[in-house]
Amino acid sequence: MTERKEWKTMTLSDTTASKEPPTTARGVRTRAALVAAARVVFERDGFLASRLADITAQANCSTGTFYTYFVSKEEIFLAVMEAAKDEMLHPGMPHVETTDDPVAVIEASNRAYFQTYKRNAKLMMLQEQVATIDEDFRQRRLERGEAFARRNAKSIARMQEEGLVDPGLEPLMTARALSGMVGRLAYSSFALGENWSVDDLVETSTRLWANALGLGKRAD
Repeated sequence: MTERKEWKTMTLSDTTASKEPPTTARGVRTRAALVAAARVVFERDGFLASRLADITAQANCSTGTFYTYFVSKEEIFLAVMEAAKDEMLHPGMPHVETTDDPVAVIEASNRAYFQTYKRNAKLMMLQEQVATIDEDFRQRRLERGEAFARRNAKSIARMQEEGLVDPGLEPLMTARALSGMVGRLAYSSFALGENWSVDDLVETSTRLWANALGLGKRAD
């Protein structure tokens, strides 16, 4: 009952009551163990069904220890997301140098994304769940996705200037459409259980990216 009240009164963006990070080596280890335990519980039970008691049991610590480092389930959820942020790639393409083969860059980027998504499928599903029930977390996801879309759009615009890509395409909309396709493929395969192989996903998505951008001949 207590945790349901927490959920109603606190959003994921409410950081005013957040705990300061620990300053001792022992504190850092204990906090990291709690975050690792929380990830196990969240991935196993989902965000709404997860209880602080389950997290402390998984971490083999007391409730008092939990409250030394976190004020709520919401705060430790954000800590889990922060710890995993380097693993949570977005579909798209990084900067393409003039000497690079753009299709090879797209292929490598797609492969990295699908492999990462497969390893973190439960956490990716968890993000989808929380984004549907918490407006602040949803906004964070939108902002992060927008940043990646603009990065991809810059790469597309640069290749248009170099005469490599169809000049009639609007870069940002194109980036969103193609990245959305790749993201949905990953979600359907690894979160919903369609279970396409990474190789098949990479081959198809890369060809679609290349054809859409006007790089089709390079993909052959």
